[in-house]
Amino acid sequence: MPTDSNTQIRLASRPSGWVEAENFQVTEEAIGKPADGEVLVRNIFMSVDPYMRGRMNDVKSYIPPFQVGEVLQAGVVGQVVESRFDGIAEGDFVMGMLGWENYSVSDGRLLRKIPAGPVPLSYHLGILGMPGMTAYVGLIKIAEAKAGDNVFVTAASGAVGSVVGQLAKIHGCRVAGSAGSDEKVASLTEEFGYDVAFNYKTSASLADSVREACPEGVDVLFENVGGEILEAVLWNMRDYGRIALCGMIADYNLEEPQPGPRGMMLIVGRRLRLQGFIVTDHPEACEEYVRKAIAWIQEGKLTYRESISEGVENAPRAFIDLLKGRNTGKQIVQLSDAS
Repeated sequence: MPTDSNTQIRLASRPSGWVEAENFQVTEEAIGKPADGEVLVRNIFMSVDPYMRGRMNDVKSYIPPFQVGEVLQAGVVGQVVESRFDGIAEGDFVMGMLGWENYSVSDGRLLRKIPAGPVPLSYHLGILGMPGMTAYVGLIKIAEAKAGDNVFVTAASGAVGSVVGQLAKIHGCRVAGSAGSDEKVASLTEEFGYDVAFNYKTSASLADSVREACPEGVDVLFENVGGEILEAVLWNMRDYGRIALCGMIADYNLEEPQPGPRGMMLIVGRRLRLQGFIVTDHPEACEEYVRKAIAWIQEGKLTYRESISEGVENAPRAFIDLLKGRNTGKQIVQLSDAS
């Protein structure tokens, strides 16, 4: 049983616009004791993701908002220190929605055991976790991408986008994308299998850049950003194109909703289909993806990159950097040693 205290990150205030360091509070508390049916977990890896920005607002959504003064939550992989839940034992590795903290007490029913396997523990938060599942569900189940399709991905170098491009290639598509730096653009074509990519921050005309990247037009758009880039791709969609609307990160830090995109009549004229989705609505597809992805990783068809910050006290900075696009691949915070 650990004897040190538990460092936690709480929501100090709700952001107005961009998230700032003062919106977080670091506290030290005693490590909790599990009651019957509960498990004490030593947290090892924690995920920070763009959707968390919406949870910092006091608005009704598909997932409840964070509460001011309470410990923030995230997807976490950890090791069981003490268990009072049948089916989970001390020493087991588990995954669940736990706190931004070094130790968490959880209802055992809300944890999933991670089997021993050939991939690092942190992969269960990224390429084998929600980002990878999101990429698969959006591309294959929502947009119904098929061999020969021209696929475009926004925020293409992020945790989701970097997997979308690789899955598109595995399924016989041509894939193009946009990212926010020349380094990220290079990683798309050199590491993640993209056929072509461009830096949207240095583009003189986003619509022209998309047209140059996809001269035959776009059959499938995997949309993570919204705003101007969504508008630019709309102008380049082919008839009967499909748009999987995963996120709108361009809007997450705006104090007031912005109009647009323009050109929405194109959806009618070109008979486009635009569908938002939440990955947790598709559990069977998620399980299907994990089975396939483990094999693809072992075969070298899926590659993966993580940005790892050390220490729970650095989680706020990692989250802020994520929202500002300073990461490549999946943003992880390592809270303790994996051994």
